[in-house]
Amino acid sequence: MDTAQIGEKLKQLRVRTNLTQEELASRCDLSKGFISQVERGQTSPSIATLVDILDSLGTNLQEFFQTANNAQVVFKTDDVYAVSNEDAGYTITWLVPNAQKNVMEPIKLQLAAKGRSDNYGPHPGEVLGYVVAGTATLRVGARRWRVRKGECFYFHAEEAYYIENHTQSEVTVLWVTSPPNF
Repeated sequence: MDTAQIGEKLKQLRVRTNLTQEELASRCDLSKGFISQVERGQTSPSIATLVDILDSLGTNLQEFFQTANNAQVVFKTDDVYAVSNEDAGYTITWLVPNAQKNVMEPIKLQLAAKGRSDNYGPHPGEVLGYVVAGTATLRVGARRWRVRKGECFYFHAEEAYYIENHTQSEVTVLWVTSPPNF
């Protein structure tokens, strides 16, 4: 990978993590001008400086230099991670490990009878959900919608939102946020 490619990839990571050049520079004790020069391929950081920059961007040298061909594409049952909240009646299963480093974060949300997700947002980004099983009520701000099996929802997360199950049957939703939010 040459200097220009390193700079471009660093810029993509910075933008993905919603940092300005100034914010990234501050986290790394560098100047905004240096970050700009690196991103434009005009200078190359030392290995120690690159490690600091990558750490601030939530990654490391190995992941940064890993080619797309070596990246995992298919994720199996052993790869997922789940957390349950029995009081609220939900289980979140992260379908892609370490998705918080990606542009999107896909999860499977299961709501027990009368279950409810946590409140999320507002945050920058978008939300997409596809109801795999059951019927749920989506609340975004003061508005609400019933979404049934086979239906989807999509919105900008400019207001607080959550989803709840008013039925006696379990609800399963494939839920994707961009950027990651869970």
